[in-house]
Amino acid sequence: MSENCTHDCSTCGVDCPSRGEQPQSLLEKTNAYSHVKHVIGVVSGKGGVGKSLVTGLMAAEMRRRGYATAILDADITGPSIPRMFGYTDKAYGDERGILPGETPGGIKLISVNMLLDSDTDPVVWRGSLIAGTVKQFWTDVVWGDVDYMFVDMPPGTGDVPLTVFQSLPVDGIIVVLSPQELVGMIVEKAVKMAGMMNVPVLGLVENMSWLQCPHCNERIYPFGESRGLKVAETYSLPLLAQLPIDPALAAACDHGQAETAGAGLLAGAADTAAAVLPV
Repeated sequence: MSENCTHDCSTCGVDCPSRGEQPQSLLEKTNAYSHVKHVIGVVSGKGGVGKSLVTGLMAAEMRRRGYATAILDADITGPSIPRMFGYTDKAYGDERGILPGETPGGIKLISVNMLLDSDTDPVVWRGSLIAGTVKQFWTDVVWGDVDYMFVDMPPGTGDVPLTVFQSLPVDGIIVVLSPQELVGMIVEKAVKMAGMMNVPVLGLVENMSWLQCPHCNERIYPFGESRGLKVAETYSLPLLAQLPIDPALAAACDHGQAETAGAGLLAGAADTAAAVLPV
C-alpha cells in the first residue's frame, strides 16, 4: 500500500496488494441443525421502554398466526424473557449443541437465566464475554426450523447491539420508544446505528402511550400527548403500534403469562413483519 493511499481504489492507478481486497463478512454461521429464515431485532436507545414486552408480544402474535417463532434474549445483564413466559427449566445440551427451551405454545427461547443457578444471580461480565455469549446463542443453540426469530437487545448502541448487527443476519429492527420529549434524540441514535450497519428499520412501537380511566373510560396521557406519530413522520418510518399502560398486561407478564396476554395489541406490527419479510 502506498504511503499516500486514499483508500479509494476507484480513483487510484497504483497497482498495490490492497487492490481487489473485499471486506470480510463477520456473520457467524448457525448451528448445523438450525434453519432460521428471518431475524428481527427489537431495540431502543434507552432502557425501561418495554423492549422485552414488545419482543414477547411479537413472538406470541406471530406464533398465533402459525409461524415457527423463537426468541434470543441478548440482554445478558438484564434478562427477563424466561420469567415473562413462566419458563423455569435450565438449558441442557446433547451432541448437537445447546437445546433451547420451549413455551407451552411452542415458542423456542434461550436466555442467560437458563444457564445460571438462580435467575437472580447477577451477570458481572466484561463486554467481550457478554458479546461472545450472544454469538454462542446463535451458533451453538439447536434452533431447528424457525420462521421468525426475535432478538431482545439491551438498550443503547454498545457491544451487544454491535455484535448482533455484525454477527447475525438481521433482516430488520423494531425500535421501541416512549412518549417523553427526549424520545426523538433516542430514536435517532438507534435509527442512525441501523443505517450504519445497513439494517432496515421495520417501524416504531410506542409503549406506555396512554391509559384508560377505570371510571369514565377516557384516555389519560400520563407522559403527555403521544409524540409517536410525529417521530415516525420525522424519520419516514411507520408507527406500528401504540401500546397502553395496562396493569392487567403487566401482571400477566409478571406471572409468566405473556404468551396469552395482549393478543392483538401488535397485530399491525405482525402484519408489517409478515409482509416485508415473508416466509
